[in-house]
Amino acid sequence: MSDPSTTTAKAGWNDRIIAEFRANAGYVSWSSEEDFAAGRPVPPWFPGFDERGMPLILVHHFGAKTGRERISPLFYQPVGDDWAVFGTHGGSPRHPVWYHNLVANPRVTVEVGTETVSALARLAQGAERERLWAKEVALVPKFAEFEAASGRQIPVVLLERIK
Repeated sequence: MSDPSTTTAKAGWNDRIIAEFRANAGYVSWSSEEDFAAGRPVPPWFPGFDERGMPLILVHHFGAKTGRERISPLFYQPVGDDWAVFGTHGGSPRHPVWYHNLVANPRVTVEVGTETVSALARLAQGAERERLWAKEVALVPKFAEFEAASGRQIPVVLLERIK
């Protein structure tokens, strides 16, 4: 069973990030070094991004075990009209919970900027995964460190618009 204080703290953090995302058309401000050290996973400023902060998407998905709706704020890479997301889990040896949920229930809703769309999640594999991963690592080199620390290949999930 999870520690209720951890669950509550994470829910509170998610609520703050979601509110900030919606108030700023998809951007969340950069964390200070103190915020990052305290576990707020939106990082300090990355080269290549501006002062508005990190553009995120909100992925609405359903729990693989509970069936309950969840909302995960995620870093993303635009892929045409779709999005790639990366299961780094901060370098943990385990995949993030949202990844397991998307594998079990691939129909999702994505909030990007001020738009909300339906999408279908699928795992990128082979050359497609390598191309998307290489582009992301070039943009955010910390992701390569996360993969090395995790001891696993970081999953790349494509969220494809349902048209």
